[in-house]
Amino acid sequence: MADIFHNFPIGAKSEKVFEAISRSDGLDKWWTKSSTVNPVAGGMYILDFGPGYVWKAIVTEYVSGKVFELTMTEADADWLGTKIGFILVSHQDKTEVNFYHTGWPQKNEHYKISSYCWAMYLRILKRHLEYGEWVPYEKRLQV
Repeated sequence: MADIFHNFPIGAKSEKVFEAISRSDGLDKWWTKSSTVNPVAGGMYILDFGPGYVWKAIVTEYVSGKVFELTMTEADADWLGTKIGFILVSHQDKTEVNFYHTGWPQKNEHYKISSYCWAMYLRILKRHLEYGEWVPYEKRLQV
């Protein structure tokens, strides 16, 4: 098995970060093309990344403002059953984000590309929350 981890600070309160990682209006600004979500433990997420890439996940951890985790239920084979999660630690007006994407079956090319893409997407999340930036979906991996 292989795992991806990224830890970084965001200059925003944890509640605001939590909304950006768990709600459609947040996710669609930094990760998904569009999403339909039910932000509660056991809730279903439909994550649209374009034609042929409409994936599903279930919320497996949900502690408002602190912990959010999805387990992928419909996706490319390498992503099936993997867990994508955020642990947020509040420090006044800053939040330490501990991101993980665990359970990869192997360190193959898809794993390597996804590790890079996560770094890019998480940078967009940070810049969105700190500076209000928004990047169109099609250009997110070019900034």
